[in-house]
Amino acid sequence: MTDAAGERTGAQLKRGLRIATLLVAVAIAGGLGGANLMRHWDVYEWPVAQVVALAMLAAVLACEAVLLVRRRPWNRLRWAAVAVVLAASALSYATLPDGRTSTTTDWIFGAANWAGFTVLLDRPLRTSAGFLAAHELVALLHLFLFDEPDRQALARFATGSVTVIGFPLCVAVGAAVLRGLSAAATTAQRELERVRVVEAVAAASHRRRQQRFTELSASTIPLLEGFADNSLRPDDPAVQRLCAIEAARMRRLFAETDTVADPLVHELRHCADVADRKGVEVELDTRGQWPTPPVAVRRDLTEPVLTVLATAASRARVTVVGSADLVSVSVVADSGEVDVPDPATPGVLVETLRNDETVWMEVQWQPTTPATR
Repeated sequence: MTDAAGERTGAQLKRGLRIATLLVAVAIAGGLGGANLMRHWDVYEWPVAQVVALAMLAAVLACEAVLLVRRRPWNRLRWAAVAVVLAASALSYATLPDGRTSTTTDWIFGAANWAGFTVLLDRPLRTSAGFLAAHELVALLHLFLFDEPDRQALARFATGSVTVIGFPLCVAVGAAVLRGLSAAATTAQRELERVRVVEAVAAASHRRRQQRFTELSASTIPLLEGFADNSLRPDDPAVQRLCAIEAARMRRLFAETDTVADPLVHELRHCADVADRKGVEVELDTRGQWPTPPVAVRRDLTEPVLTVLATAASRARVTVVGSADLVSVSVVADSGEVDVPDPATPGVLVETLRNDETVWMEVQWQPTTPATR
C-alpha cells in the first residue's frame, strides 16, 4: 500500500466517524430534543426562544452535513459554529422555567453537547473537553442562579452529566486513538517506502557495479594479471599504451553515470584528461546541437577517440559536430599506428586516415529518432 492509499484509508475512517457522530447528534438534538420541547411546550414562558435555540443547533448540524457532502473541514468557521451552539444553550437556559435544570424540560442539556462535539470531532481531545465543560458550566450557572440547588437537584444534575459529558468524551477518545493509529500507519508506510527506495537504489548500484566489473574484466583484468605474473613489464612502451587506453576507458565508464547536459562531450573530456596528464596538448571543440546518444552509441563514438588520445605523443585535437540528423566525432593526433575495435552498434561508422605518425579518425552516427538535447 502506498502513501496515497494509506492517506485515503485514514480519510475514509475520519469521514465515517464524522457521519456516525452527525447521525447521533441529529437523532438526539432533532429527535429526542425536539420531542421533549414539544411535549413541554406549555411549560415554557417563552417557547419561541426554545424554538430559536433548536433552530440554531439545526443550522450547525446542517452546515456539518453540507461540509461532509463536499468533503471539506470546518476550518475558520469552526469556532463560529461553537459560539452558535453555546449561544443556543445560553438562550435556552435563559428562558427555561425554574427548577427544571437537567430534566426532560431541559432538552438542550443533552442536545447542545452533541452538536458542538460534532464540530470539534477532528480537534484534539482537550478542545472537545473544554467545550463540554463550557456547556456544563452554562447549565450549572442556571442551576445555582435560578433553581434551588438542593441535594436532589445536584444529584439529578450529576447523573445527567455522566451521559452529557461521558458519552461524547468516549467518542472523542476513540477519535483520538483513530487519529493516532492513522498517523502511525502513515508514518510506518512512509518509512517502509523509504526503505524500499533505499534497497532499490542499493540493488541498482550493485547491478551497475557488476556491469562495470564485467565490462572491465575483458581487458583490464588480463592487464593486471600480466603485471601480477610478470608476463608484462611496466617499462614496455606497448604495455604503457595499453595501460593508458584502459585508464581512459575506466574514466569514461565512471563518467557515464554522471548527470550532465551533454554526456557525450562530458565523457570525451574525461578521455582527454588521461592524455593531458601525460603532457599531451589536447584541444576539444564542439559545434552544433545533437540528440543525446544512448550509452552504447556513446561508447562506439568515444572508443576510437580515447584510443588515439591515450597513445598520442604530444598533441591532439578532438572535434564534435552535430545536428538532429548526424553526430560526428573526429580526432587527429600524433599517435602513430593504432588499432580500434569495430563498432558494436549498427549505424556507427569509423573512417581512418594515416600520414606518417599523424592519425585522423572520424566516427559518425545517424540518429533514427531525432531528439533535442
